[in-house]
Amino acid sequence: MPRSLKKGPFVDFKLYRKVEKLSQQNKREPIKTWARNCTIVPEFVGHTFLVHNGKVFNQVFVTEDMVGHKLGEFSLTRLFRSHTTGSKAMRATGRA
Repeated sequence: MPRSLKKGPFVDFKLYRKVEKLSQQNKREPIKTWARNCTIVPEFVGHTFLVHNGKVFNQVFVTEDMVGHKLGEFSLTRLFRSHTTGSKAMRATGRA
């Protein structure tokens, strides 16, 4: 369910200040953050963030299409490892 329009989007204030400071200095250094719940605002476009996924920091370059989404959506926390080829169904038929 989306957040109430009355409340507005959640933006981490410290992260927003860092982006403003780098924009004024015309620097494009990666910004390390643990704030996965921070909503991407138009001021973030063109900046690179290092978003923590619980283990490592994943590099996320923000584009215009990402505005309105959360930073955590682009740094996956779970890795799907494919199912093994020797499954129970294959062993039962004797084809393995």
